[in-house]
Amino acid sequence: MKGTKQPPTDVARGRPKAFDYEEALDTAMRVFWTRGYDGASLTNLTDAMGINRPSLYATFGNKEDLFQLTLERYAQQNATVFAECLSHVSARAGMDRLLREAAEAFASPANPGGCFWNQALMSCATATSKMQRHMKKMAAGFDATLVGRLERAVADGELPPGTSTTDLARYFSVVFQGLGLQARRGSTRDELHRAIDMAMRGWPT
Repeated sequence: MKGTKQPPTDVARGRPKAFDYEEALDTAMRVFWTRGYDGASLTNLTDAMGINRPSLYATFGNKEDLFQLTLERYAQQNATVFAECLSHVSARAGMDRLLREAAEAFASPANPGGCFWNQALMSCATATSKMQRHMKKMAAGFDATLVGRLERAVADGELPPGTSTTDLARYFSVVFQGLGLQARRGSTRDELHRAIDMAMRGWPT
């Protein structure tokens, strides 16, 4: 992966790794997810990951490098479900499933609560402008994917001619982000699903 740290190999080090790379990365993600980028200190990260600072720097780079790696890992972990939802033969059914899958994940007790992306976007005031541009670019990619799927729906006749796919994609992006914020505030899965029921009534017919 260009521009990011790669997990060290045993051959390169000449000895077994002292910790599991992916497990440490997932742990760092939870720290950032819980505390936000600005609120997560290097001590918070190294204590949770069970490594010292030299090991963190040697393996993951600085705090911002580590943050970027956790964002990319989060995207990779959710890429399959995202693609399956938007590849559904019905764009409406695919969007409905995407929102419901998100609601389940955002309200899951296995996660810190809400959406890691939401937390990241709202808590990176101290990140460099380069990092913030990278995050905005990834978020724009999400919206562009929604637009592309909706444009296919117009071409297939599932959406009325003249539908503003940009506005509709923005609408569902707002709903998606809102589910994460509501979950972070303590909304239950049932409450999120009822909100989705309401949102889907806005699908153009």
